[in-house]
Amino acid sequence: MEISEEVRDALGRGGPVVALESTIIAHGLPRPRNLAVARELEELVRAGGAVPATIAVLDGVPRIGLGKAELERVASEDGLRKLGHRDLAPALAAGASGATTVSGTAFLAARAGIRVFATGGLGGVHRGWASTMDESADLGLLARTRITVVCAGVKSILDVPATLERLETLGVGVLGHRTAEFPGFYLTRSGQPVDWTVDSPAGVAAAMRAQDALGGLDSALVVANPVAEREQLDPALHDRVLAAGLAAAEQAGVSGQAITPYLLAYLTEHTAGASLEANLAAVRGNVRLAAEIAGEWARG
Repeated sequence: MEISEEVRDALGRGGPVVALESTIIAHGLPRPRNLAVARELEELVRAGGAVPATIAVLDGVPRIGLGKAELERVASEDGLRKLGHRDLAPALAAGASGATTVSGTAFLAARAGIRVFATGGLGGVHRGWASTMDESADLGLLARTRITVVCAGVKSILDVPATLERLETLGVGVLGHRTAEFPGFYLTRSGQPVDWTVDSPAGVAAAMRAQDALGGLDSALVVANPVAEREQLDPALHDRVLAAGLAAAEQAGVSGQAITPYLLAYLTEHTAGASLEANLAAVRGNVRLAAEIAGEWARG
């Protein structure tokens, strides 16, 4: 594992660091906007007083904190793999390059000693789980990794109530940041309650310290941070297009790992890009909040 000098220095002095995934750069956005967004997110972390650590695997080496050339490579290289936690060992053995998903990023960040991670939305339990048994690897990894993940809930194409049930079963704590309702990724609200609400980054850091004081099993803390209501996707448009997308996927026989990128692309196309803008608004808000949480955590 190779940790950039900037990140290593910050960790060494106990300074605030925020981990960022690279899948959104390599697979989630069109070129050249993906590189502009990657740089923007890193600058938002810096503006919040923390050090960004964008994570990827390049030529079989996990990189914790990317330099300018490495970030450009992730944004522009064709054929870059998508690496979840289970893919890391084969990728390292093969000398492969790839962008890390939530599970891959959380694992590597925790191994590097980074406690706070900002992303868009978590993976979760897929609709029709009872017949497909399709569940994101994010959930199992978070159940055994001590990291705080700031997100806008889980992707709204998933079964949100079932995902919350799984998080409870797995012992992953969920905090609503200034909300008593779990956010809906593109939407401010999902209609599902959260058991615990915190009103400030300091409140999140206090929960992290209490988590450590209790000891026991390592598990993540999910901070659910809603996209601002003025920036959310129109709820009626969201519901209409998602229903059409689910029907189209079934008719086309799309299933398994292909269903998530299919539905996200369908939403982007049939909302004329509005879903992508809501996604980015959510990510920006999560990155800002993560930087504040990392600062509070570093202050002890």
